[in-house]
Amino acid sequence: MPSNKMIAIDLFCGAGGLTVGLKKAGFKVVAGVEFNPVAASSYRMNHARVKLYECDIIGLSPLDVMSDLGIKPGELDLLAGCPPCQGFSSHRTRNKASSVVDERNDLVFEYMKFVRLMKPKTVMMENVPGLAKDARIEEVKLQLQLLGYCIDDSTVQVKDASSFGVPQRRKRMILKASLLGFIEDAPESKKTVSVWDAIGDLAVPGDSGDYLHDLPTIRTKKVDELISLIPKNGGSRSQLPLSYWLPCHIRKPNGYLDVYGRMSWGDVSPTITGGCISPSKGRFLHPQQNRAITLREAALLQTFPKKYKFSLEKGKDSVALMIGNALPPEFIKRHALQFKKHLSSFV
Repeated sequence: MPSNKMIAIDLFCGAGGLTVGLKKAGFKVVAGVEFNPVAASSYRMNHARVKLYECDIIGLSPLDVMSDLGIKPGELDLLAGCPPCQGFSSHRTRNKASSVVDERNDLVFEYMKFVRLMKPKTVMMENVPGLAKDARIEEVKLQLQLLGYCIDDSTVQVKDASSFGVPQRRKRMILKASLLGFIEDAPESKKTVSVWDAIGDLAVPGDSGDYLHDLPTIRTKKVDELISLIPKNGGSRSQLPLSYWLPCHIRKPNGYLDVYGRMSWGDVSPTITGGCISPSKGRFLHPQQNRAITLREAALLQTFPKKYKFSLEKGKDSVALMIGNALPPEFIKRHALQFKKHLSSFV
């Protein structure tokens, strides 16, 4: 496949956060793989020229993909992907029994199936920090080493996205390996990007003309009143008089203290999750306005472009989940630039 740009494939591409980051770093993403129909629909809305395989990766042959794309073994510059990580999430790994048997954990070896047959020059795997401590990642590293990839103690690292231009506290595991040598670490930012930097200039929801920002929300009068009483710019429900506490919070006064909390303008946001538009799921209240953040604000805190599209065919919660599960494009871009620099030195 002739191209002036280095080419990449995005496995488990979701709504496209990883693809956005790779494109911003200068890679040409030629294919993606995604099983979830709504995520695949969202991906197509933004990456129409990328060949998307909407199927279960277990049944997808890397040889067929290479044939479709006109790629021979060893020609692909970068194979990137984030195997579904729920089995390694902090909630699941607290219960080690359920974590170990979660079948999604073994999808990392489907990723390796593509590595073995495609023999990409470099590989990037991103995931939740829990995978870094799992025996499966040691097996992945061993397989990579046997295939000729350069592996050392820095191959798998856990990084905080807020150190790489993302206005969000979000720890992620990143694996990077190359057949050509070792890839340098991405430099950390000297300045933190804040919530204000990301969403401070947005219009009040309802008046913006942005469908993801203007979606109405309906809450009970009691919840609306509670939200209105939370102190602005970083306030917490624990600062309210006990008469305003919900029964569940009275029963466990020291539990889930971020619930019904406000973000702070001058700080990064908490980790954006699939519950990011629900004040009962974390510190997801707007710093100033009496509401939870909108879907657009959540996407911007993940560093998606302002005009990025998400399919609403399964409703708001489905979009929130896509955004919460996504890789922050800016985080990926910073690391992908080091891959590009590394590859360029061997051209």
